[in-house]
Amino acid sequence: MYGTACVSAKEITVVQPSGPINAANAAAFRSELHWAVESAVDSPLLVDMQKVEFLDSAGLMVLVSALSRAQKVQRKFGLCSVDPAIKMIFELTQLERVFELYESRAAFEAAID
Repeated sequence: MYGTACVSAKEITVVQPSGPINAANAAAFRSELHWAVESAVDSPLLVDMQKVEFLDSAGLMVLVSALSRAQKVQRKFGLCSVDPAIKMIFELTQLERVFELYESRAAFEAAID
């Protein structure tokens, strides 16, 4: 089941999707993530991947698109708590060089202080 929570804490906007992110729900995730990027542009944006069970190419493209939008408005964008199997996708596509990946929310918060 796909779901997302968007919260602001400590001047950080956090989007936390859950379940699979795939072609079936990529459009909804794109809308949610793009809204989060374009709102509160002064705060860093973190996508907490802790509850993501699966990521396919459609989901990966949503993340790439959101990162691109965030860069255009000069907004810090990071991913945290990425499952090792999903992290492998970033490594195979060499996107770990493009995205800022953090072990946890706390690591992201420490990096922006």
